[in-house]
Amino acid sequence: MKTVLPMVLTLSLVLTACGGKTGTNTGAADGDTATSDKKLKIGMVTDLGSINDKSFNQSAWEALQKLNVDHGYDVKYLEPKSDSEVMPNLLQFVKGNYDLTWATAFTLADAVTQLAGEYPNAKFGIVDSDIVVPNVAAINFKEQEGAFLVGVIAGLTTKTDKIGFIGGMKIPVIKRFEAGFREGIKAVNPNAKLIVNYAGVFNRVDVGKSAAATIYNEGADIIFHAAGLTGNGAFNEAKERKAIGENVWVIGVDKDQSLTFGDDVTLTSMIKKVDEAVYQISQDLAEGNFPGGKVTTMGLKENGVDIASTSSKNVAPEVLKTVEEYRQKIINGDIVVPTE
Repeated sequence: MKTVLPMVLTLSLVLTACGGKTGTNTGAADGDTATSDKKLKIGMVTDLGSINDKSFNQSAWEALQKLNVDHGYDVKYLEPKSDSEVMPNLLQFVKGNYDLTWATAFTLADAVTQLAGEYPNAKFGIVDSDIVVPNVAAINFKEQEGAFLVGVIAGLTTKTDKIGFIGGMKIPVIKRFEAGFREGIKAVNPNAKLIVNYAGVFNRVDVGKSAAATIYNEGADIIFHAAGLTGNGAFNEAKERKAIGENVWVIGVDKDQSLTFGDDVTLTSMIKKVDEAVYQISQDLAEGNFPGGKVTTMGLKENGVDIASTSSKNVAPEVLKTVEEYRQKIINGDIVVPTE
């Protein structure tokens, strides 16, 4: 069963937790405006990336940080450094009687499914998964729709007609990014060539930098990454090339990455509103409306994906006008963006 989550929140919290293996916030800030007497304990287990990945892990943690500020919830994260640590990390929250345990990635789905069966009274949330289990709230995004829009931008902006894509791993969520990006480019610039490179990891900046160098060396002037922390390496490579006069760009993912890496290398970013979804579902639990056994699916129509609001800094007005035309076609159902 699928439901659509109404988006009513805009988050602007800056991440305050230090990196490392664990992080915690307890207690309410001054001026706590909680409307519920229930003070939840919420844990979060990341994928094998970092809480400071400038991407989806950080976005999810910012949502929990905001819940701490707004409602005084106890929130904590754990960062597994290997696959063998995933299950123990999830179990730490379950056995610690946390009200809700979040898993931030598709790669944790098997572990969440197993533990949800073994601990039916525990509640879990998972990002980028469509598993249907009674005590699990799953969130899925139509990444292909947001990726289509940045594909339009890339296709109309490229000077070389060669564009790159760096994926973290060949899993369904990342294939959706690739498919949407490819179709967006094709819609406006069928002569452009898309160069695809899958890094195989989400947590290696050096691997992302190497992949970007390879793509730029093949003549691409724009790279879109969907690779978590690995993708940060593309920005590092672009900065080095900009410094010697090369006109290259990176398209960020999940968050507005121009705020981290700068307008000089960030053409635009595809926003994926993990933070809003995590916040809202956590609040649903506090209010007795936890969507267990359901998949919340968010695309352009549901305001779950978008392009960065800062896109006008580097994207030409006529290009943004074309983006809006395609946005409406997708929302209206005139265009159905493929997922692979």
